[in-house]
Amino acid sequence: SLVVGTVATLVPIVIGGILGALSGYYGKKIDNIIMRLLDVLYAVPGMLLAIAIVAAFGANTMNLILALSIGAVPMYARTVRATVMSISNQEFVEAAKACGAKDFTIVFKHIIPNSLAPIIVRATLGIGGAVLSTSALSYLGLGVEPHIPEWGNILKIGSAYLETSPY
Repeated sequence: SLVVGTVATLVPIVIGGILGALSGYYGKKIDNIIMRLLDVLYAVPGMLLAIAIVAAFGANTMNLILALSIGAVPMYARTVRATVMSISNQEFVEAAKACGAKDFTIVFKHIIPNSLAPIIVRATLGIGGAVLSTSALSYLGLGVEPHIPEWGNILKIGSAYLETSPY
């Protein structure tokens, strides 16, 4: 559960972080294109998207991680975008531009390290959410393999005994 939760949080941090940083730094047309595409993805509930992906590609750990990761990308992209937009107007970014630093260097060396605090907070909450989603999907038979001891699998096995031994 923790491995799935951690990986399913790190993947959208990287993808959403890059998309949010590009969107927040360049703004205008690029921002509009990236955010509208992510709005379409954000409109689909994460659990429903995960169920659809796992049902389409099969129930295994990699598909589960992929499904949970895709659904979480817009949240991290929005968080990074908001932070980058506020940081990109500060003096040290203007100083880096005045010194001739390229946009790639400014974004990845100056802006992203200064915007890690909200990402870390969202990531810690995201790991817990991914663990709970993994358990829910495993209980439904769409999560990790049945032989792996995981909360959802354990509950599914235990639910068979509710009628015969409710204690």
